[in-house]
Amino acid sequence: MADTDVKPPKSTTKQVLGWVGMLVDIGLPWIAFTVVYAFSDHDLKLALIVAISAAAVVGIIRLIQRKPIANVIGGFIGVGISAFTASRTGQAEDVFLPGIILNASFFTLYAVTLITRYPLFGLLYGAITQTWLAWRQDVELNRALTRVTMVFAAQVGIRLAVMLPLYLTNSVSALGVAKIALGLPFYALTLWAAYAVLRGSMSEDKWDEVKENFTHLLKGTQPTPPAPAEDKKADEPAREN
Repeated sequence: MADTDVKPPKSTTKQVLGWVGMLVDIGLPWIAFTVVYAFSDHDLKLALIVAISAAAVVGIIRLIQRKPIANVIGGFIGVGISAFTASRTGQAEDVFLPGIILNASFFTLYAVTLITRYPLFGLLYGAITQTWLAWRQDVELNRALTRVTMVFAAQVGIRLAVMLPLYLTNSVSALGVAKIALGLPFYALTLWAAYAVLRGSMSEDKWDEVKENFTHLLKGTQPTPPAPAEDKKADEPAREN
């Protein structure tokens, strides 16, 4: 009898493990801070020490495993800035202040580019593909880039709407939970929504034309430049005389 067990594709399993690893790299220091602060009778100094130590331990483990540490470095810098801010003010809620300011800055940037009809993702798309402002002449592409910019504006807007009231009411534990929930898991949901909006904003032909560029745009990578004309000719089979 044929084996009917279905195994998940290796690539899918690898992606899931990668997301889990990123969640640990970035989220563990914040989890450590929230737990220690809650169960140490609000000892800010101890919570900050544990959070920074957790980030350092994750970095060491990744180095031993010879895995990329870009996320660890980014998370460590973020925790370090937040810890410095809170240690200077003596207020635990100020651990989350740099993140709130960063989200407010992004929201302002998205809003300005949308109001001026030069959406941020349009400018990024033009820069990555080196087509610059050509997307503004393409109705479908212009609409798609505007909508995806709205998606990311909504992302930071939701973060602000949740975290700013908690910050103003000194709800440190709730801020910790919100920081974790609105971090990588929420960003993954935003990426899914962005792709859904992009796909729904374009025809099949247009999607096939630009989807690879969108993938590079959302990942922050550079598309492979087209082969020079000389190389293309060299690849063509020699014609008979």
